[in-house]
This record gives sequence, structure tokens and C-alpha cells, in this order.
Amino acid sequence: MFIRNVDESLERFIRARLALTDDLGDVTFEAPTSNWSAQLSRITVNLFLYDVGLSNQPSRSAIRRAGENGAGQQRAPQPMVRLGYLISAWAGSPRDEHQLLGDLVSLFAAQAVVPAEYLVGTLSSSVQVRLVADELNRPRDVFAGSGGQLKAAFALEATVAADSYEWTPEAPPVDRIVGLTHPVPRTPTARR
Repeated sequence: MFIRNVDESLERFIRARLALTDDLGDVTFEAPTSNWSAQLSRITVNLFLYDVGLSNQPSRSAIRRAGENGAGQQRAPQPMVRLGYLISAWAGSPRDEHQLLGDLVSLFAAQAVVPAEYLVGTLSSSVQVRLVADELNRPRDVFAGSGGQLKAAFALEATVAADSYEWTPEAPPVDRIVGLTHPVPRTPTARR
């Protein structure tokens, strides 16, 4: 579910910051194949998710919350995952596509995280974003592998905590100790 939430958060962020309303254009997550691109008739921003893997970042800390009945719940540290998107712009002319692609690069180059007001659903962390030079999956190789036409594009890496572990009941707090099997000896304190 977290990948879908990241997709929708990125779409909300792009639409709001670039004023790309539903009636003006589309934001899609399709593979950029030649069949797909032949069907386009509107301005389109495509965010193709081409790579998913564990991030080098450490897992997020364990967290606690109050459950529905007020009892404490805990969640194990969530591993961090990186999502690799190939972002391309599709419009009526190369000039329009370059303008839109430039706006997208400027938008993401200025952001370290997707602002909280654009996040969709329940995520276990912020969504960190950065432009990357992906030497293993170069844009032209992704387009060639999908059977699409070569297009100007850039790689965006989004890093987020995966929803790997569920919430579990927290052990009740210790409020008193009834007795010890072996009393702890008291050592006299030195007087000065």
C-alpha cells in the first residue's frame, strides 16, 4: 500500500505546484511503451516506477501509539525502501515538452521531501526525493527496454519507510514490584 500512497502523493504534489489540473493534463504511471504513447492526446507527466530496492538508510525507529481502546501499541522499525521513477513529459511539441520537463526538474531539485500537505494515506515516514544519475538504469535503456520511443527524461529516487510490520499490543507498564526473591543488600554510603 505504501507505494500507491507515494504515487498519489507525488501526483498531488506535481498537480498543485505546476497547476496541472485534471482538465489541463494527466499524471500517469504507465510503462512508456510505443502503444501507450500513441494513445496520448493531452499534456501528460509520466512517472514510470522502474526500480524498487532497499535503501542504504537505516530503518526508522520503533514507534508507539494508543490503540482504539486506549491500550498501547508498538511497531517494529520499518525498513527504508527506495523507489526509482523515470519522469518524462509528453505534450504537443518538443518545445512544450522541454518547458514541462524543465518545470519538473526545477520542482524536484528544490525539494528534499514531499511536503506533508501533499502526502496521501498513512505513511511510516516522510517521502524523501532527489534527482539521481542512475548508471545502471539509464533513461534511454528503460525506454528501449519498454519498446518506447527515446524521450528526454530524468530519474527521481523517492525514499520512504515500508509498511513491513504490523502494530502489536504493547506490554503493560510496570507500576509496582511486589517482591524480590533475594533482597538487594544495601551498602552503607560513605560519610564526608
